[in-house]
Amino acid sequence: MLSYYPEIKPYRRHQVAVEPPHELYVDESGNPEGIPVLFVHGGPGGGCGKYDRRFFDPDIYRIILFDQRGAGRSTPHASLEGNSTQQLVADMEVIRKRLGVERWVLFGGSWGSTLSLVYAETHPDRVMGLILRGIFLCRPKDITWFYQGGAAQVFPDYWQDFLHPIAEADRDELVKAYYKILTGDNDLLKMGAAKAWSMWEGRCSTLRPSHEVAESFSKPYKALALACIEAHYFVNDAFLEPNQIVRDAQQLSGIPGVIIHGRYDMVCPLDNAFELQKAWPDAELQIIREAGHSSSEPGTVDALVRATEEMARTLLHEEDNLA
Repeated sequence: MLSYYPEIKPYRRHQVAVEPPHELYVDESGNPEGIPVLFVHGGPGGGCGKYDRRFFDPDIYRIILFDQRGAGRSTPHASLEGNSTQQLVADMEVIRKRLGVERWVLFGGSWGSTLSLVYAETHPDRVMGLILRGIFLCRPKDITWFYQGGAAQVFPDYWQDFLHPIAEADRDELVKAYYKILTGDNDLLKMGAAKAWSMWEGRCSTLRPSHEVAESFSKPYKALALACIEAHYFVNDAFLEPNQIVRDAQQLSGIPGVIIHGRYDMVCPLDNAFELQKAWPDAELQIIREAGHSSSEPGTVDALVRATEEMARTLLHEEDNLA
């Protein structure tokens, strides 16, 4: 079973100004002359983590990481101003042009799969391939499943902690109730709600309990951005039209893709991946039988690393044939 590549450090870091007041953190690692790959993190609001550049062979790939608006090392932290799906897609184009990339591979999980798909459907000529995990189509039923009681049937103990910050009278619309607190003026209530929101996601993300995953979601800096930005997107239907990703999947025709999804994903159930693959037959669907939602589970890591290696072989072979 394959695991992460060894830890590497970026060879270049950037602060990329987009629409005020936002500045995006971007870094590059691996081979400056290699296949450009953009790591698209989850959340929205999750930011990049310490393992994210380690899915790629640094001798083959030019690895580009960026923190989306309000997330991670981008500033201002947890900002909702000018923060929408369409603006994040535009930011990706700013980064591509700034770094002199003609076409790239997109690698995204969860919300990162959502954003990668919307970008690819908007700019298909800029995408060489897609490697996606834990597909999140951001349909109202997907948000309702996780934030209004579906997943609660599997994790009723964790659900009680998620309900705790919300008054009983407001529990019929939990995302809206959380959003009201997270955009309010009471910093103490806001931080408590952010941690409860973030921990609910972290605890449900793995098939087996993971202290490391849960701990990363409990850190106040990450929790605040994740909760505020996710709630902002979800009360606005992720700034997408109904079933937009599947509706526009014909734009992905001819783009090679790999879809990797945990059999027991309770955050983004497997039907998300099935619906996408039916609409995008160029993609291969791999169901990881002993995995949930997290990218860090052994079977998922193995599948993702294999996917990056196979994608590199495919693209390099195409390049040789064109030479």
